[in-house]
This record gives sequence, C-alpha cells and structure tokens, in this order.
Amino acid sequence: MRRLLNTLYVTTPDAYISKDGMNIVVSVKQNEVFRIPAINVEGIVTFGYMGASPGLMKLCADNGISLTFLSPHGRFVSRVQGPTKGNVLLRHRQYQLADSPRESLHVARLMVAAKIHNYRSVLRRHIRNYGHNPALEDAAVALDNAKRHALLANDKDELMGHEGTASGCYFAVFALLLRQQAADFPFTGRNRRPPKDAVNCMLSFAYTLLANEVAAALETVGLDPYVGFLHTLRPGRTSLALDLMEEMRAYLGDRFVLSLINTRQISANDFAQQGDNGIVMTDSGKKTLISAWQSRKHETITHPYLNEKIEIGLLPHVQAMLLARYLRNDIDNYPVFLTN
Repeated sequence: MRRLLNTLYVTTPDAYISKDGMNIVVSVKQNEVFRIPAINVEGIVTFGYMGASPGLMKLCADNGISLTFLSPHGRFVSRVQGPTKGNVLLRHRQYQLADSPRESLHVARLMVAAKIHNYRSVLRRHIRNYGHNPALEDAAVALDNAKRHALLANDKDELMGHEGTASGCYFAVFALLLRQQAADFPFTGRNRRPPKDAVNCMLSFAYTLLANEVAAALETVGLDPYVGFLHTLRPGRTSLALDLMEEMRAYLGDRFVLSLINTRQISANDFAQQGDNGIVMTDSGKKTLISAWQSRKHETITHPYLNEKIEIGLLPHVQAMLLARYLRNDIDNYPVFLTN
C-alpha cells in the first residue's frame, strides 16, 4: 500500500497552475502565491476556469498525479490522467463482470446494502450519543428492512427502488441529527443541481471530493473507474467510482458534514444565496471544509475486514484493492465497508 500523500486543493477561482522544474506553482494574476514539490502531492483539485499549463499536465501524467477540474461551485468538469496503467487481465475481468447481469447484480447488491447499513449506523450512533428518539429508531428499523430487501433484489431496477426508498427514509430524519439552530441550517430533504440549502451544499461538496478520491484509488489498483456494476455507462462519468463510494457516503460524507455543523466549525455566514433557489459556499467556507477534510483523512480507524489500523484517507484505496482482489478471485467475495 502506498503512503497517503496530500491532495492540493486550489479554491481561488482565478488561480492558474503551472510547473517550475519539479515544482507545482499556483499563481493569481501572474503573481506566485504557492509552490510545492510534485513528489509531495498525490492529486490536484482546482475550483475555477483559469486552468493549468500543458507542462503542469505532463508533470502530473509522468508522476501519477491526478488533476481534476471543478467549477467554482464544486461541480465536476473534467479529470486529466496520463497513460492507462495496470493489469490488463484485471480490467478484462472487470469488463466481463460489468457485462454479466448476474455477476454485476451481485456486487451492486452488496454495495447498496452496505450504503443502507451505514445510513442506519449514522442514526444508531446519534441515538447512542443523545438518547431515545422514536423517529430515528423507526427509521433505523425501516433501513434494516430495506437492506434485507436490497440483498434479495432480482434485478437492478428493483435494487434501485429499494435504494431510493432507503435514501428517502434516511434524509427524512436527517434534520434531527443537526444540533445547531434550524434557522441557521434548515433541511427538508436531499436536493442538488443546485443545492437549495447549506446542508445540501455541504453534502454535495463532500460527495464531489469523495468521488474524486475514489476514482483516483481505482486507477491506482488498475481498475477502470468509468465502467461500473450499478451505475450505467455514460461518457465522462466515473461509474465504478460512483458505485464504490456508495458504501462510504455515510461515513466519509454525511458524518463529516454533521460533525462540521454540530461542532460549529462552520456557520451560516459561510454560505451565500445564488439566484432564486441556489446556495453556494463562500471561499472561506470552502477553505474551512477542505482543511477539515484533509485533517480527517489523517485520523485512524481499524478496518473491519483487515482488522488493521489505517488512516481514514486510505479507505478508498483499501476498498479499491479489495475489489480488485475479488475480481482476481483472490478472495471469495467483495468485503464491503460496514460501520457500527
């Protein structure tokens, strides 16, 4: 397992990224504001449209550094990568499984069931910390039932129906997990494109960061992030990354957002109205969230399958590695990530 290096997040919309020797240089209005040796960076994520120099792109390609472009509001634009590497036999097996309705359904059921299980874990954790809550307890029971139905789904349409029911149940009580005043962080359900409140804005932002890191992890182990088992093929969409991140959404995304709000690391002042319905994060809000995201990646957990301590930021890499082992028939089944 490679050592987890840092991801460089460039949040200033008018920043331009270039290279100087083996250094990554960030400039604003032609003035250098930051530089870092390429050897210290695992990935670059930039929020804006100024772009990067061809030399910087080659430096990233030659050194296995992922380069992702997002809009100033965090929507995915594109991802640049170098020559495809990895075991061709592993990718061939991935494509075979993706084309097999029976085999792809098996993996998809596991991932969706794990997502629902981890939704339930978020609710049960809140009950353990803050005491009896009938609405949360009823939702946890409903999620348990949805998980069982997901594992028995006969096709992907039925599976997605159970996933949709579980997500609706979970987000219907999500506001009860927020400890700040409802006036500061109102939440009436999941929405996006654009998010209509600060909570949805943070969730979408965290999911975007997670999807980028999962896609990079899949590339690292030699899998094709664009060919999934649950999400259908679509040009430019990292379908396998979206599949794999399902089981990590609640732990790496939802709990992270809840922690920022409930510990008052972020406030309503970190968001601004855009148009009639949309809400966006301010630059200071993005910096707060990204700084906390980077810090959390260095916290450690005991992986439930490996029974080893790992940094949280390595979780996408570990799950990608386990998926690759399953596809190679090194292990009998894919061990999804489950939390208590």
